[in-house]
Amino acid sequence: MRTLVAPSILSADFGRLAEEIASVEAAGADWIHVDVMDGRFVPNLTIGPVVVAAARRATRLPLDVHLMIEDPTRYVADFRAAGADWITIHAETCPHLHRAVQAVKETGARVGVALNPHTPESVLDYVLADLDLVLCMSVNPGFGGQTFIRSALEKVASLTEWIRVAGLGTLVAVDGGVKPANAGLLRDAGAGVLVAGTAVFGAPDRAAAILAIRGER
Repeated sequence: MRTLVAPSILSADFGRLAEEIASVEAAGADWIHVDVMDGRFVPNLTIGPVVVAAARRATRLPLDVHLMIEDPTRYVADFRAAGADWITIHAETCPHLHRAVQAVKETGARVGVALNPHTPESVLDYVLADLDLVLCMSVNPGFGGQTFIRSALEKVASLTEWIRVAGLGTLVAVDGGVKPANAGLLRDAGAGVLVAGTAVFGAPDRAAAILAIRGER
């Protein structure tokens, strides 16, 4: 299966957001990744549905919205209405994870669950079959440009095998410190989606960066 690359607009120039999104779409991006932070679950405050709606107008690519927020079920309908195709919630913010997953599914969006670096994949017992995506955080969420945490490789491999044995089509994604230098290790571990911010938006040749992350050059 071809690895999907999802540039994160957290690293884009927000003063030229539509142009930035158009640039990575032309460079070969598969999805546009949108990091939503509330300043409570993570120590940063970013964007809301209005910016997602602006991104939706700027591209035909799937919008992959990652909710790093407390009580995400309050907002999933708003993000779906704004144009999110995929909505990922954090297991750590959902005491009733099954209920939260169903709330996302009811909007019609594809549903993902994100796991922080310290969170074991076993928290997905009894919900994995309901998921379209599992997002492994390979940094502690909150800021772009952090150093990749190598233990994510083991988690990606474990999830990939679990999904294979269960006969599911769930995608495994990785977010945090992804760059051409480690993308091959992540692809080999089974990652089907690689989220990259600085490695794409900060590259002098964005098309070349996407190809390198995908393993096509």
